[in-house]
Amino acid sequence: MSDKPLDPEAAAAIAKVRRLMLIASVTTFVALAFVLGVIGYRVYRSGESAPPPATSAAAMLPAGAKVLSSAVGDGQIVLTVEVDGGIELRTFDLKTLKPLGTVRLERRP
Repeated sequence: MSDKPLDPEAAAAIAKVRRLMLIASVTTFVALAFVLGVIGYRVYRSGESAPPPATSAAAMLPAGAKVLSSAVGDGQIVLTVEVDGGIELRTFDLKTLKPLGTVRLERRP
């Protein structure tokens, strides 16, 4: 490289390019640090959202009841059950299987 001094316009252009490169580099490193921070946070917090250990539960139905269908949604399970010739809709809590309600469907005479 020669020791000739640059003219002032060339020196100003080189200084401007260096400043823009510095801004772009700092922005890239900040964005990368942010993304790695979010990933680290999600990995760290994922240990807290583990599902609870499985437990066994049983829903009690009357003797001779026949389950016709089931539906799951909104934290509940609904069983359509045939009991003594009639049809009932029985609603249970999905996690504990505690009964929430019963609707008996009857035919009109």
